[in-house]
Amino acid sequence: MPRLLTLWLPLVTHVGALMPLGLIIWGLTQDQLTADPIREIQLRTGKAALVLLVLTLACTPVSKVSPLRWVLRLRRLLGLYAFAYASLHLLNFIGIDYGFDLGLLQKDLPKKYYIFLGFAAFLSLLPLAITSTKVWRQRLGKNWQRLHWLVYPAALLAVTHFLLLVKAGRREPYLYAAIVLLFLLARLPWLGKIVRRPRRWFKK
Repeated sequence: MPRLLTLWLPLVTHVGALMPLGLIIWGLTQDQLTADPIREIQLRTGKAALVLLVLTLACTPVSKVSPLRWVLRLRRLLGLYAFAYASLHLLNFIGIDYGFDLGLLQKDLPKKYYIFLGFAAFLSLLPLAITSTKVWRQRLGKNWQRLHWLVYPAALLAVTHFLLLVKAGRREPYLYAAIVLLFLLARLPWLGKIVRRPRRWFKK
């Protein structure tokens, strides 16, 4: 990969991934986060986590169907940012929205069962974030690859969480669900051979 891409790709990725957080901070300082800033922060951090998670999943199929092999270099970085926003999403919900009142949260769980799905998605991402370093990859060997398949159930749980959370206008969560399912199907061996064919066209 050209040295220019090696230098600029991580920088562009960092800037793009940090932009939602920067807009949240700017909105807070300018008092522009609607009449319910806690809910707005909840929505924005959740959306950022989901978008970055989908982009993480996109790296492998894009590298297989196109000559853009360098996108694989961004997969770890995008995944860590997805986890960071998921952590902020969870912290905002439990810490700010509920004030760490676990008793009150327990009372609301039967009425808001989508919370279970969101928390399950976060727990699925947690071991991936912990084992994202080269040291853990060497320690786990082949098991590292198996463990990181958790990104797919995490994404499915996240889009289901989003779908149940939205009461009206579900086109967007359905779109995310379709994209995640498409990426998951692309991992099937027989379908993988089909999706690799376009890459051969670029080589001709």
